Amino acid sequence: MLKLEFALLTVGIALAMFLALVLCLELGRRLEVNQTRKHGSEARKGVGVVDSAVYGLLALLLGFSFSGAASRFDRRRELILDVVNVAGTAWQRIDILPAELQPPIRVGLRSYVDHLIGWYSGDWGYKNLVEEPPDVTRAQSEVWSRSVAACAKPPGDVARMLLLPALNELFGAVEKERMARRSHPPWLMWLMLGITALAAAVFAGYALPRRRNWLYILGLAASISIAMYVTIELEYPRLGFVRVDATDQTLIELRKTMN
Repeated sequence: MLKLEFALLTVGIALAMFLALVLCLELGRRLEVNQTRKHGSEARKGVGVVDSAVYGLLALLLGFSFSGAASRFDRRRELILDVVNVAGTAWQRIDILPAELQPPIRVGLRSYVDHLIGWYSGDWGYKNLVEEPPDVTRAQSEVWSRSVAACAKPPGDVARMLLLPALNELFGAVEKERMARRSHPPWLMWLMLGITALAAAVFAGYALPRRRNWLYILGLAASISIAMYVTIELEYPRLGFVRVDATDQTLIELRKTMN
């Protein structure tokens, strides 16, 4: 349900920006008409210089925002693959323990991976996505305590140098993936992007001919609002339509091999 709410929110923001851009384009066009009526051709002098500065700033902010969001999106997928890789390594290293000591640890690691899958695929709010759920923390503590107990026994001495570091690496990889979900641009950058987009629309409207060119107006407004929409979606890949579900599937596939 929260995923649907987030999707509706992002679509609403994009539509609101689209309408605001159209209005600003129309505002700029009317300003130009009024100024030309008062001052004639003098009203357009120097407009190109200001236009270039504002358009350049908008392009910089849009490019920076989109590039950063795409990089963070790819980084989050890489971190999920790191979790899968280390979990598989930890599962294999349980084999080093004597057969009679393996079952409790295998059960604990299966439970931990199950809770991770539930956390990654659950319909959570943003706060639940960036804070580790109690059941994941509990499952982590259980598999760790069982592994330490097994390695403390004389038959488990050999596994101590391999299994425990693998589990530590797994817990660290999960924590890195969780912390990556907190990495977002400051709200001030979003505010600056929105204000710059609206200002650019006013200047673009000022440069329009007196007769409205709807293809130009709607095309410009749609391009900017869609770019902002996709950027927001990339920033929150577990809440909207742009998701990392395909990468999460690798963890589910690993879990199937643990039966």
